[in-house]
Amino acid sequence: MAEIAPLTPLRYDAARLAGGLASVVAPPYDVISPEERAALAARDPRNVVRLILPEGEGDSRYANAAALLARWRDEGTLVRDADPAFYRYEQTFLPPGGPGGTARITRRGFLALVRVVPFADRIVLPHERTLSGPKEDRLKLFRATGTNLSPGFMLYRDPRDELRAPLDMADEVARFTTADGVEHALAKVRDADAVRAIVRGVSASTLLIADGHHRYETALRYSQEVDAARPDAQPRGEHRFFMTFLANGDDPNLVVFPTHRHVHSLTSFSFDGMLRDARGYFAVEELARGTSADAVLSALQAAGQSGPAIAAAAPDGRVALLALRPGTRLDAHPTLGAKTPALRRTDVAILHSAVLEHLLGITPEAQAAKTNLWYPQDGRAALADLRGGRGQALFLMNATPVSQVRDVADEGEVMPQKSTFFYPKVLTGLAIHTLDPGRSVAFA
Repeated sequence: MAEIAPLTPLRYDAARLAGGLASVVAPPYDVISPEERAALAARDPRNVVRLILPEGEGDSRYANAAALLARWRDEGTLVRDADPAFYRYEQTFLPPGGPGGTARITRRGFLALVRVVPFADRIVLPHERTLSGPKEDRLKLFRATGTNLSPGFMLYRDPRDELRAPLDMADEVARFTTADGVEHALAKVRDADAVRAIVRGVSASTLLIADGHHRYETALRYSQEVDAARPDAQPRGEHRFFMTFLANGDDPNLVVFPTHRHVHSLTSFSFDGMLRDARGYFAVEELARGTSADAVLSALQAAGQSGPAIAAAAPDGRVALLALRPGTRLDAHPTLGAKTPALRRTDVAILHSAVLEHLLGITPEAQAAKTNLWYPQDGRAALADLRGGRGQALFLMNATPVSQVRDVADEGEVMPQKSTFFYPKVLTGLAIHTLDPGRSVAFA
């Protein structure tokens, strides 16, 4: 089913980096604020943020990125790997918030190339909607630089963890800690038998996009453009493959965190009215006014053990738990009824369709444009903001389990935007995949 291959990427020459790899890597482009970009660029003049968020006005910034990339290659800052390999990548971290312990978690996966195919082939599966703007921006960068700078993030199936042994056959390349306290370890898997075992193991699975939907769709469109313009392209030309981080979707250390919904700028909104109308679908339990964020999140987590649940908070300190009533016929709901059974079981679809859309009148278009919604990931900070006078209401969410995400994708559905928060983000700058149609990707 899925076709993957080892990389022969461009990588930073460690001997030229006084600050090590930590000084030149960056988060994905779409989570970097202007202030963070400035800080990353100041850390090292060769930081990859200068490529993924290049300087310049209008489309000139893409040409600037291409010129800078060419200079770094010419001067030896970036060098080509001699041999194809997978790159095992481990990130050890503390959960970013919400109730639970403080034990560190290690997420393990590997960087690889995935052959791009249309979603209609049902080999690579999306789980969220995308917007056209980010795809146009990334496509211009693909065209200008001829490279895939930032990896995606996909999940394969391996319930018996059979790929652990071949991934253990690796030589460490780098180990460092970023400013957010996440420990990163990169190791090279080049043993021929190990590489073949990994390829075989993943080929039995479909691939679920966890993060990087825009990047994958851009890579697919770019490959189609090149195929149309270059009939002489190699059958396994680099442009036909997308660099991604692959992780075992059955790994218990693969945890997903929630993204919450902060409502603002509605012309007419009543928290009491919303609760009154919600009782048609939910059992509503009001907590003591001013209940702490930790207590709210713990109560929400407990309520979610028995079914879909949401916590609704008002600026005046009131909080109510909304637990879907057992036996509620969501298939007859005016907006949820058209969804697939797997999607109707998710907290986030119930919130968006039954509450945001149906009760509050926030259209899907307004949701996508953030006309009336912010999408905070820190529940504690968002509740403090609300109680400090920011916005009109906050809906706190439990995380969507990976199994639910997979079930929705298997049914051919997609979830609302910002339905999942895979933390930590996969760094950009560990490897760069060139997209030369005349250069073939190695066989396993």
